[in-house]
Amino acid sequence: MVVLVSVWHILTSIALIVLVLMHSGRDTGFSGFGFTPASQGGQHVVERNLTRLTIVVGIIFGLNTVALFYLL
Repeated sequence: MVVLVSVWHILTSIALIVLVLMHSGRDTGFSGFGFTPASQGGQHVVERNLTRLTIVVGIIFGLNTVALFYLL
């Protein structure tokens, strides 16, 4: 069980690092790639969804850290 939670913790931490690095200043990072037209306001939607995803992965990471603490 500890091995499974540890592997999940590593995968979650890598995902969290990638998501945090995708957040950058204005017109850089993920929003600067130009996946959506700026005239339609699509970049704001992408940034908002990226922020929500980062928060969810951060909560999962935190809960997983607590689980590892109690398992060890």
